[in-house]
Amino acid sequence: MATLSACASPPWPNPNPNPNSNPDPNFLPDQSQTLDFDSLMPPQPQTPPHHTLTASPESSPAPPPSLLHLSLNQDQACFAAATDNGFRIYNCEPFRELFRREFDGGGIGHVEMLFRCNILALVGGGSHPQYPPNKVMIWDDHQGRCIGELSFRAAVRGVRLRRDRIIVVVEQKVFVYNFADLKLLHQIETIANPKGLCAVSHLSDSLVLACPGLHKGQIRIEHYAQKKTKFISAHDSRIACFALTLDGQLIATASTKGTLIRIYDTDSGTLLQEVRRGANAAEIYSLAFSSTAQWLAVSSDKGTVHVFSLKVNSSIPEHDKSQSSSNSDAAISPSSSSRSFIKFKEWSVAKFHLHEGSRYTVAFGLEKNTVIILGMDGSFYRCQFDPAHGGEMTQLEYHNFLKPETAL
Repeated sequence: MATLSACASPPWPNPNPNPNSNPDPNFLPDQSQTLDFDSLMPPQPQTPPHHTLTASPESSPAPPPSLLHLSLNQDQACFAAATDNGFRIYNCEPFRELFRREFDGGGIGHVEMLFRCNILALVGGGSHPQYPPNKVMIWDDHQGRCIGELSFRAAVRGVRLRRDRIIVVVEQKVFVYNFADLKLLHQIETIANPKGLCAVSHLSDSLVLACPGLHKGQIRIEHYAQKKTKFISAHDSRIACFALTLDGQLIATASTKGTLIRIYDTDSGTLLQEVRRGANAAEIYSLAFSSTAQWLAVSSDKGTVHVFSLKVNSSIPEHDKSQSSSNSDAAISPSSSSRSFIKFKEWSVAKFHLHEGSRYTVAFGLEKNTVIILGMDGSFYRCQFDPAHGGEMTQLEYHNFLKPETAL
């Protein structure tokens, strides 16, 4: 069961001693909502801080840390790296490190951003976790400390954030909380889910959540605005990966076999399209829709990133299209009348070959027809594909974000 309590650790050193300045002009405190966790918790004892806080990549000549987890923020403009001694936040375009927080020997197994605001969710990890792995710590980087926590009886497998919700995944349950007061709103039982698979929409006027169902190959879709639950028998094998569009109207799914990717309408459960990654079995690491749902990117253990063209029409107002690369609330609105199953299994339009043996996460860049690739080996790629002729993608940029000499 989840509980709300004061942080067990002492107050954190403030990364911004001057209250009138911001530690990074590109990482602004969130002005879209007011969070009042402190009013729910007793005052914390004033004891000396015992953690090291590092804000400059040049201040630590130590070897690169071990990378434990990577996650993109909701509009895929930033990403967070959880390491065995803290966490780091990076901007994708242009690529640069925004800031890092390092703790004395304490590892972070999962860090989840909330767009570009000051609130993050942290879970301890590694051989010496900074926090217990069964707790989600709500970190306010503007204050430089934890402002709340959620405790569970089992290890936390995943966390997802919206402006109004916190979603926590444990082995066989998903918990949904109200962000403003940490009130538990919903509990969902799932099949064994060691990867912490879960996806949530990010439009303010709709809340769609996807998680594994209670049966092999099944996905459960919660449409909270409609108070409706939909079950989709997506695959015969176990679910390996899935992703929602920003508005939650479409879901892409892959099984442990990894040869086919299927796209479903989340409202009706209708299969809209199948695309083929390859003929041989593979482990799918990551799926990502473009902001207009025109493209789907896929990464796997074969060391190849594929980009597929989707046949589901979308109709976004012109003023939204111009803002879709920078507006975190950009929407897609597929026309339900055009949603008929594409009977052939289409191969990818474009590919990019990487080193096998590392886990890669994919996203679409802000620039048109670009793909961002993040590797657990510390690699950052930005590539461009030709939507008309396809073929091998062109590498535009590469960085190793864990090495001090390449940190920007």
